[in-house]
Amino acid sequence: MPLETTRDRISNETLTPPPLRRPDYIRIKPPATGAIDSVAHLVRGKGLHTVCEEAGCPNLGECWAQGTATFLILGKICTRACGFCNIQHGRPDPLDWDEPERVAQAVYAMGLKHAVITSVNRDDRQDGGAPLFAMTIQRIHDLLPGCSVEVLIPDFKGSIQALKIVMDAHPEILNHNVETVPGLFKVVQPQDRWEWSRATLENARRLVPNVLTKSGIMVGLGEQMDELHATMQELRSWGVDILTIGQYLQPSRRHLPIKRYYTPDEFEALKEYGLQLGFRWVESAPLVRSSYHAANQVAALLPRSTMERR
Repeated sequence: MPLETTRDRISNETLTPPPLRRPDYIRIKPPATGAIDSVAHLVRGKGLHTVCEEAGCPNLGECWAQGTATFLILGKICTRACGFCNIQHGRPDPLDWDEPERVAQAVYAMGLKHAVITSVNRDDRQDGGAPLFAMTIQRIHDLLPGCSVEVLIPDFKGSIQALKIVMDAHPEILNHNVETVPGLFKVVQPQDRWEWSRATLENARRLVPNVLTKSGIMVGLGEQMDELHATMQELRSWGVDILTIGQYLQPSRRHLPIKRYYTPDEFEALKEYGLQLGFRWVESAPLVRSSYHAANQVAALLPRSTMERR
């Protein structure tokens, strides 16, 4: 009898179990006021979106209180419908070519030292919206030369031409999340392909050898520890420098269920394993998300001389 795969373990289940009780160690701090209000006012005043709000990030209160946010470009409607994601999907609006300027102005107004830019998928376009990523990077560098830029990009269906448009703008960090282990990829992200993610991360390093590359994994979707280890090994073999690992939290009953909660000790063990593999930075904890502590990562890994020479 063939071995049951991780994907089979999820798709073969016919009963929907009751939601798991959230552990006490997963505490989402309620948003405060003051600094958060000022970020919200700035973002909305410029007609922008943040993944913090659109994806229901549990760290919104902490990050916005520190005056940081992850900007969401290419609109707020995604052309893909992943089983974990709370961002609206459907037919997107036309690209807003003034968006890069407004994002850069917001970054300038916030006085950021590190800006994180992400987007929805835009499969309606052959270039995946890559030109707007490039324009946003360039405008931030122009307005705020001391500010590093991290882009969390879609896979562009593995297109090296679209990726080159982004890399030619010289982001300091190129981030693309694989999200889960290969055995669950089609369950978690039915419109994505593992080979597209691999092409994105490997080609980024080939196009710009000194760029910092980054990826992220959610846990608690039904993967096994040996699968996580194998996935981390593969990411490292692609040259990924920075890895984030966090607990999957179900946005609604319509999304994929949580199979289990990992303990803080398990997250710490995954961090230690990642560092042993050679990752330059591993952020691993229950509420870690892709851009969590991103400014700390770039401050530790990116020499200031790199920014000064640009």
